[in-house]
Amino acid sequence: MTLRFDCSDPSARADGLKEAAAAVRRGELVVVPTDTVYGVAADAFDPKAVAALLAAKGRGRHKPSPVLVDSPDALRELADEVPDAARALVDAFWPGGLTLVVRHRASLDWDLGETGGTVAVRMPDHPLTLDLLAATGPLAVSSANLTDRPSPQDCEAARAMLGDAVAVYLDGGRTAGAVSSSIVDLSGDVPVLVRDGVLPVADLRAVVPDLVVP
Repeated sequence: MTLRFDCSDPSARADGLKEAAAAVRRGELVVVPTDTVYGVAADAFDPKAVAALLAAKGRGRHKPSPVLVDSPDALRELADEVPDAARALVDAFWPGGLTLVVRHRASLDWDLGETGGTVAVRMPDHPLTLDLLAATGPLAVSSANLTDRPSPQDCEAARAMLGDAVAVYLDGGRTAGAVSSSIVDLSGDVPVLVRDGVLPVADLRAVVPDLVVP
């Protein structure tokens, strides 16, 4: 049975977080708000749950899921190496609308899709989702929409698309904007802007002057 919690009510928020964390541990999907758009999330270390996430969206393994974390320390635990540019960007923009692509530790037991040994990591600026991440650990996530449909800014729009494929919906109200996070790839020799998102390029270049913008 699908559950929805109006997290503007403190009691419902507490119950919703408890149910969402339990759903993640069972390998089920949850929908959460972020500072950009709503996301659908699963345990990053449960391959079946990640596969269910991709299936719910109608998305192939060639587009692997990014990972949400609750702190910069979590990035260091996932990454094989955190370049100086990554540290500078984290200091400037986390929590917030910046996703960083880094080489992940080869020892990690996960399957996010066809990643080529990299992982896209973000710390969102939303207290509800940060509280959930503190309870669950890293979550594989993608925008809570069907592939090629608009990314949702409210819980009901996400529910209309994903329906019973999701166990728990945490309704945190309308998100601040419809623009997704900016993505910077730091897995190579130079930082490269992969997606022009919510952060202005000029702000990114103020921190990483050698950022390549294709």
